Amino acid sequence: MFGRLAATRLPEIRQIFRQAPPQTSRSFSTALNYHIDTPDNNSELPWEFSNANKDKVKEILSHYPSNYKQSAVIPLLDLAQQQHGGWLPVSAMNAVAKVIGVAPIRVYEVATFYSMFNRQPVGKYHLLVCGTTPCMIRGSREIEDALLKHLGVKRNEVTKDGLFSVGEMECMGCCVNAPMITVADYSNGSEGYTYNYFEDVTPKRVVEIVEALRKGEKPPHGTQNPNRIRCGPEGGNTTLHGEPKPPPCRDLDAC
Repeated sequence: MFGRLAATRLPEIRQIFRQAPPQTSRSFSTALNYHIDTPDNNSELPWEFSNANKDKVKEILSHYPSNYKQSAVIPLLDLAQQQHGGWLPVSAMNAVAKVIGVAPIRVYEVATFYSMFNRQPVGKYHLLVCGTTPCMIRGSREIEDALLKHLGVKRNEVTKDGLFSVGEMECMGCCVNAPMITVADYSNGSEGYTYNYFEDVTPKRVVEIVEALRKGEKPPHGTQNPNRIRCGPEGGNTTLHGEPKPPPCRDLDAC
């Protein structure tokens, strides 16, 4: 039924795609995880690892048996993304495929599956807001709104100075310190690259973090709540002040 209906509407569907503006087509293609060549992202552009990163490639490959080099695809893509300023052009993916000896499609499958890989340019500081339920009910939407308003961009847009972009990431495992953001720092390429969590943030605090990064400062990461130590409860422990008592006996039937 659906197939016959789609076939009858095919001319209309084609007309919609013809009329769609280029930006709509690009956004739609990203959502569907396929690639459209652009002047700054096509397989004809040369790309290779830097000399310093070639040594890192050898070190990464040394972690895997020689007949399982393809297992290094994720760390190699991550290294390529760091080198390229935070995103992966198709030519970088092709270079990784060549290193591990697989068809390029095997690398594309990984790069389009994991949200850690960006296939469009991002800012030198890529700000990722956790959007999962614990952070959401603690105010992550307000955190994102504060960042977008302060930077004057929409989600996944890059500021005009190229410094910042804002995206969303699913749960990063800091639910106890919700809400949180991650800052991927590509300001120095793969040299000095960092990926830091900022937890217990507020709309005011994330703006302060942005302005510190703009000045080239390194704001302290981890919890931003001065009354909390790491993931401990605010104000200190209220239980487990001493050693826990052992069970009175091992044989529960004998107790």
